[in-house]
Amino acid sequence: MKPLAAFWVFFCAAMLCLAHSPGVSAQVAPPSVLHLSPPAEPIPQSLFGMHIHRAGSTTPWPTVPLGSWRLWDAHAVWTNLEPQPGRWDFSNLDLFLSLAQQHHVPVILPLALSPAWASARPAENSVYGPGRASEPHELADWDNYVRTVATRAKGKVEAYEIWNEPNFPIFWTGKTETLIELTRRARAIVKSIDPKALIVSPSATASRDGNTWLNEFLDKGGGQYVDVIGYHFYADTPEKEVPLIAQIRQTMDAHHVGSLPLWNTETGWSKPKPFPSPELGAAYLARAYILNWATGVRRLYWYAWDNHGFSVIETTQADNLALTPAGSAYAMLQTWLVGSQMKSCDLSADHTWVCALHQPHSDSWIVWNQDYPANFPLPRSWHAKTSTVLNGTPTPVTSSSIQITTTPQLVTGHNE
Repeated sequence: MKPLAAFWVFFCAAMLCLAHSPGVSAQVAPPSVLHLSPPAEPIPQSLFGMHIHRAGSTTPWPTVPLGSWRLWDAHAVWTNLEPQPGRWDFSNLDLFLSLAQQHHVPVILPLALSPAWASARPAENSVYGPGRASEPHELADWDNYVRTVATRAKGKVEAYEIWNEPNFPIFWTGKTETLIELTRRARAIVKSIDPKALIVSPSATASRDGNTWLNEFLDKGGGQYVDVIGYHFYADTPEKEVPLIAQIRQTMDAHHVGSLPLWNTETGWSKPKPFPSPELGAAYLARAYILNWATGVRRLYWYAWDNHGFSVIETTQADNLALTPAGSAYAMLQTWLVGSQMKSCDLSADHTWVCALHQPHSDSWIVWNQDYPANFPLPRSWHAKTSTVLNGTPTPVTSSSIQITTTPQLVTGHNE
């Protein structure tokens, strides 16, 4: 059986087991039905990517650390930068890059959205305006756009991402071969100007059968022009991202690009509206970051810090400054994860996840149940001292078990 097929059988069996599990035993920890092997290196700050739409204008700089910043829906794409041939407006991009440098935050800049004057189909409808989902009519215009931006942003942009969600016609209506050619040309130009800059593949979205599109992109040779595989792992719950990520990693392996980093360049939730509660939203955000790392995703860019329309899990209040529970969770989770090595992440038949963390002088575990409150027996080998619920404060462990919920909590063992 092929590795992906084996994973799907195993994962579906695990889900079937979850669906029929009778409850939680208060006496013994249930066996693992799914074991994830996270990357071996310590978790970097850069895992905690974020989108900010209006930084420096109506959105103050966040009061919490940012690991990296994707400039999508920030008015910094081609149609904003060159609204007329040769007439450039770098006011937004210059501001964003200045803020990023001031706060030591790496930037990923999508290269996308043809201005109507450069579009091959200028009257064609798209979500961002006529003609913008089309490829450029003249490749020389694309080359000039990429060259001009890369020259101005040299040393200030860590990575350039080629387009956005190309498997979704509201963003891209051209052929895959055309986008591969745009990627090839962008790579050559960017690397000639800024050799250290990374090229991220066009990031397909899981909500539109992105794996089929990625297969075609890689089948036709697109992988040779990128340093990172980008993808948007939208799913109903954080746990449902796990098999999607496994599928994409298998696709990468099959096309001999499995050694490239995999970045989740956009994730969030747009439904249900209203979302059940702010606390569940915070739990979803934390579980998404944890499980993305556990399945081999090196970065996750949350959508979005100051979005109050599309996003139902908001990280800030209407003033774009005060934190919601999800915003507080984004900050607190970094204190749990950054610098730690995640040794394993296991799903049990009773719906419980346990992710083991190691630092040079201590061990800890993040525990939650994806569906309901449960009693969790603490293994004696943990020598548990404290338990901290997300957005809470540490409390001493005084019994052999703790109550867990859908909100992750950190159990800390004794220091060595």
